[in-house]
Amino acid sequence: MMKPVYVINGFLDSGKTDFFRYTLAQPYFKTKGKTLLIVCEEGENEYEEELLQSTNTILEQITDETDFTVSKLTALDNKYDPERILIEYNGMWNFKNMHLPKKWDIEQQISIIDASNFKLYFTNMKSLLAEQIRSSDMILFNRCDQIADLASFKRNIKAINQRADIIFEDENGEVDVTLDEDLPFDLQADPIELSNYGYGMFYLDALDHVERYKGKKVRFTAMVMKPDDFPENCFVPGRMVMGCCANDMQFLGYACEYDGVSDLKEKEWVVVTAEVEKKFIKEYDGEGPFLRALEVEKTVEPKEPVIDFTAQQ
Repeated sequence: MMKPVYVINGFLDSGKTDFFRYTLAQPYFKTKGKTLLIVCEEGENEYEEELLQSTNTILEQITDETDFTVSKLTALDNKYDPERILIEYNGMWNFKNMHLPKKWDIEQQISIIDASNFKLYFTNMKSLLAEQIRSSDMILFNRCDQIADLASFKRNIKAINQRADIIFEDENGEVDVTLDEDLPFDLQADPIELSNYGYGMFYLDALDHVERYKGKKVRFTAMVMKPDDFPENCFVPGRMVMGCCANDMQFLGYACEYDGVSDLKEKEWVVVTAEVEKKFIKEYDGEGPFLRALEVEKTVEPKEPVIDFTAQQ
């Protein structure tokens, strides 16, 4: 039987311990069986013994990355036989190096980011931050008080991980952050003309707000991708996007129906005019944006083939 693992990521003093303390205290988490809590760094806040006892939680510390091994974790599993495992991971350890026992299955990973230090992290610790973000199901920005440019934070996160839920909180609770005012194109145009950066913003915004684009026409320059498992009349026009650093580039594009797919070559450049639809897509695990091409014209590679979100900080 697999055991659920809940991982919380973040740099020192980002609020990881406070988050787990709050979680442990909730009625829904006081379930049957033991909880093994593994803490990988020493922060300012600690877990109260009363809280641990009342929630049947066993605290173990692993503060040296070389000790965070499958054999060590397996030994803890055999010793305590917990029903579930919570891991407060060290933000300075690369998540790529995390290896868990075969019976442990990551149920959820959350990254907590101190919004007041986000630009510092983004500038000086891009690779570590990107690994945290890329693997997370949820990204929680706390300490958002007096920060005006939260939309750019959301944009940078979405460029790295399009599926994660992103939550912003200040001292009064959750803050609503949308990309509406940051859209560099006219939503009322027909078609909506998307520049390099405009295409990137369209892609990210349509993930969350496909309804605002449904039935509208868009025009953009894109690279052709023809996945092997796609129908013969579908391809993916998209762009390479750099969301954090040069080592973190990825291709962003929506499936597009077009009768002339056979005339297109992999990685050639085209100008696409398409109508946006909302359609069930297996890769979305639900409904999402789908393009129906009205016109596809071949063109040359643009002067800036990669959309660089880091330049928009």
